[in-house]
Amino acid sequence: MKKWLSLGLVLILVAGAWWSFLRPSPSPVVASQDLKGQLVSTEALRGKPYLVNFWATSCITCVKEMPELIALHEEFAEKGFQTVAVAMSYDRPDFLNQFVLDRGLPFLVIHDLDQAWARAWGDVAVTPTTFIVDRNGYVTRRYVGEPDFNSLRQWLMQELAAAT
Repeated sequence: MKKWLSLGLVLILVAGAWWSFLRPSPSPVVASQDLKGQLVSTEALRGKPYLVNFWATSCITCVKEMPELIALHEEFAEKGFQTVAVAMSYDRPDFLNQFVLDRGLPFLVIHDLDQAWARAWGDVAVTPTTFIVDRNGYVTRRYVGEPDFNSLRQWLMQELAAAT
């Protein structure tokens, strides 16, 4: 009998840990200026889905995925979706500004010089790392490495359709 009770307790603990791992968590509250001097705040983004992508100009995967991020943003921006690209603190400002200019990045770009965004989002140190936040302000997905853009598009279509 004790064996079954112990097993039951272990299963309950594992299920609870699994549930807390899978359930969406609130987006952190953080704000700073983008490269154009505009204040970008996660609180202000609440009410619409958004993506936060930590990247660096020196990151090969980050540079490779940038056209997909641009396409995703352009496809859904008019429907209320926002993209925030957070360049890591170690990125050289001249490289970052030139990259943004050369690629014509259409979304918000922040240079996280004080690492406030990286700290707020869980001490992000690996690029690319991408967070997907629903319209209620909950982080629903986290990708380390290149996101699954097809899955992300499907989720966005559902999320934006549910908002209307």
